[in-house]
Amino acid sequence: MWKRLVVFLGIIAVAEYYSYVVVRSAVRMAPQYWRNALMALYLLVTVLSWLGLFFFRQIQGSEMPGFLRNLYIAGMMGIFVGKMLIAVMMLVDELRRLALWIWRFFNPAAPSLSVPASGTGIPRSVFISRMALLAGITSVSSFIYGIGNRYRYRVRRIRIRHEDLPAAFRGLKIVQLSDIHSGSFDNPEAVMQGVQRALDEKPDLILFTGDLVNSRADEMAGYEEIFSRLKAPMGVYSVLGNHDYGDYVSWESPEAKARNLEHLKRIQEEMGWKLLMNEHVILERDGASIALIGIENWGAKAGFPKYGNMQRAWQGLPEKNIPFRILLSHDPSHWDAQVRPEYPGVQLTLSGHTHGMQFGVEIPGLKWSPVQYIYKKWAGLYREGNQYLYVNRGFGFIGYPGRLGILPEITVIELE
Repeated sequence: MWKRLVVFLGIIAVAEYYSYVVVRSAVRMAPQYWRNALMALYLLVTVLSWLGLFFFRQIQGSEMPGFLRNLYIAGMMGIFVGKMLIAVMMLVDELRRLALWIWRFFNPAAPSLSVPASGTGIPRSVFISRMALLAGITSVSSFIYGIGNRYRYRVRRIRIRHEDLPAAFRGLKIVQLSDIHSGSFDNPEAVMQGVQRALDEKPDLILFTGDLVNSRADEMAGYEEIFSRLKAPMGVYSVLGNHDYGDYVSWESPEAKARNLEHLKRIQEEMGWKLLMNEHVILERDGASIALIGIENWGAKAGFPKYGNMQRAWQGLPEKNIPFRILLSHDPSHWDAQVRPEYPGVQLTLSGHTHGMQFGVEIPGLKWSPVQYIYKKWAGLYREGNQYLYVNRGFGFIGYPGRLGILPEITVIELE
C-alpha cells in the first residue's frame, strides 16, 4: 500500500513541478508586478484544488449554490488532468533533449538543433512548453464545458439477433437504463425530459441495471414521482448496484444502514418496479416464454462487493426449459468472471456501472476512455460465442458533475 502511495505522490510532485515551470515560463516577460500577481494566483488555485480534493465529499454535499459547486468541482478536475498532460508533454521533451545531448556527445561537430535553422521563430523547448500550457488550459475549459452535457441524453439503438429467441419475442423492444444516481441531480425538469425520451420509444419492457442512488434512499425525494412514470406492457424490472447498499457513507449503526436499504427497496416497489434479488421471473408472450434473471451486485474489479448469488437466481430455471435468458447484473466484470464460463445458457447480459468514466472519446474509428484500463468491457455491445453483453453508459452522473465525450445514455434494444 505504501509503495503505491509513494508512486502516486511522486507522480503528483512531477506534475506540480512541471506545471509550475510552464506557468513561470509563460509569464516571465510580463512586468514584475503582473508576474508576481499571476504566480500568486496560480499558487492560490493550486492550493484550492488540493483542498477540493481532500474535502471532495463535503463540497459535493455542501449548501453552496449548485452552479458554483459544479463549476468548482469541474475546474478542480480539469486542473488535475491538465497538470498531468503538462507533465507528460514536458517529460517527452526532456527525453528528446536527453537523446539530443547523447547524440551531440558523440557528434560534437554537429550543428545545434535547439533553434530554428533560419534564426527565426522560437526554440523547440519553448514551443513545447507553450503547447503544454495550452493543453492544460484546454483541459480546464473542457471539463467546465462538460457540465452542460450532464442532461444531454443520447438514445442508442441496437439490434441483437439470436437463434434461440422464440418467434413470439421477435421485435421485442427493451429500454435499458442504468446508474441513475439521483443524489447527484439538481434539475428535475431535465431528468423528466430524459424519462420522457425513454417513454417515447414505447418499449415492451424496461430494465434498470442498478445504482438508483449514490448512497441514501432519501436522495430519491422529488424524483420518485418522475421515475414512477416509467411504464411498459411487460413491466419494469430492476437490480441493485454497488452504490445502492449505502457502503460509501458512515452510518450511526448497522441497523440504520439496513433500514436505508429496505427504504430503497420500498421506493422501487412504490414506483411500480419489480426489484430482482438473486431470482428470476418468466416473461410470456403469445404462448412462448423467456427468462429474466436479476442478481445483486457482483464485481470482480477494484474490490467491489459480491452480494450477488447467481446459483440462487438460476435455481429451478433449467427444469423450466426456457430457450432464451436475459441477465441483469450491474457490474460488467461479472460477465467474464462468472457468467460466460459457468452459465453459457445466458444469451444476453445487461450491465452498467462504468459510466464510460463520463470522460472519453467516441467517434467513428476511435473509442477510448481511461476506464478501459480497468474494465475490458466498458461501454456498448460485446459478443463472445453465443453470448452477448451490453454495457450502458449510465443515465446519471457522480463525482464529476458533467459528461465529456461520453454522454448519458438511454439504450433501446430490439431482439430478433
